[in-house]
Amino acid sequence: MTLVLSVLEQGMIYAIMALGLYITYKILDFPDLTVDGSFPMGVAITALMISKDMNPLLTLPVSFLLGALVGICTGLIHVKLKVRDLLSGIIMMTALYTVNLRIAGRANLPIYNNTTIFDNDFVNAVVPESLSRFKTVLIILIITLIVKYILDWYLHTRSGYILRAVGDNEAIVTAMAVDKGKIKIIGLAIANGLVSLSGCVFAQQQRFFDISMGTGTMVIGLASVIIGTSLFKKITVMRVTSSVIVGSIIYKACVAIAIKFGFGSTDLKFITAALFLFILVIGKERNHKVKEKPEQAVKAEAQQEKNSGRR
Repeated sequence: MTLVLSVLEQGMIYAIMALGLYITYKILDFPDLTVDGSFPMGVAITALMISKDMNPLLTLPVSFLLGALVGICTGLIHVKLKVRDLLSGIIMMTALYTVNLRIAGRANLPIYNNTTIFDNDFVNAVVPESLSRFKTVLIILIITLIVKYILDWYLHTRSGYILRAVGDNEAIVTAMAVDKGKIKIIGLAIANGLVSLSGCVFAQQQRFFDISMGTGTMVIGLASVIIGTSLFKKITVMRVTSSVIVGSIIYKACVAIAIKFGFGSTDLKFITAALFLFILVIGKERNHKVKEKPEQAVKAEAQQEKNSGRR
């Protein structure tokens, strides 16, 4: 049960981050490496605020807004300064390493004895003693579902449709007299806001900040997005955001199983890289098969026409 709860907690926390990466990777087709800096920034901000005995609930909107600001900076570098998308993310990721150190004041900041959204007077009074071991996963579930439904709502607004159009066909957006650069900046702001929010929840679950927390964040998020969108592509009743959340949980479950079979904590990065490579290869093979089928159908139809002509 402890293992299951840990997988669910970690999976749903990273699912919030994966929802942000879904916007950049799937919708905007923007390889945004900023997330490797905006995730630990959310952790740093949260650890600092909680260490100052501020309300832990206040850390959620603050982390989102500051993460959105970082996304805006990445967007401005790309759109206004004409820097390539990949390089824009690398520049911001590098700069955020120093920013995060400045925010926290040091490379490691523990908050073990402070109040968090999972451990406070209100939560302890509302949740019965018999369910105390489930309170963390329940609170994370509530936050994740709120983020999911707000994102679903946004993607079905006019702004959300235009955001998706920018990723599909920029020419159409330009023909509509809409500034595609502005839409990209909005998308990057929302994405990095969600990534920073994920870091905020992660900080309160782990109860410490470490400067190395952001390493490999993008890989974890992309793996979650690809798993979810590949496995549940044909299930039309499931929204894409739901499949991303389930994909994140599946990814964390795979990592937990690998550790259960004898891998050490020092092997986590290798496991992450191996899983990501495996997912990419499987996804590529499936896409190749899907593309082959129409070609075979066209050839079969052409052959049938030839045979009917001979007759």
